[in-house]
Amino acid sequence: QVQLVESGGGLVQPGGSLRLSCTASGIIFRLLRMAWYREAPGKQREWVALITADGDTNYLGSVKGRFTISRDNSRNTVYLQMNSLKPEDTAVYFCLAGENPKYWGQGIQVTVSS
Repeated sequence: QVQLVESGGGLVQPGGSLRLSCTASGIIFRLLRMAWYREAPGKQREWVALITADGDTNYLGSVKGRFTISRDNSRNTVYLQMNSLKPEDTAVYFCLAGENPKYWGQGIQVTVSS
């Protein structure tokens, strides 16, 4: 049974920071690419960040320089460090594992507001 469980979300003020975690089970984590997506109210789900099994990373242009994706294979966990948060970062954030097939977490709320 594959499980991806996100944690670390919540409410933060503009300019603040938050670190999301996604812990996986039921997959060979170290062999899979991992990614973060987000879905803002009334908007389509969009890709945010990617990290390959080898540790290469890529980011959505609007989060470059602010967000950092990393992984700890010993803990089966992928992280998203989010700095300089903006109200437009408000969304439900989803963890994704693999390509074919793809496994999704349940999502976790991030709210950036004064």
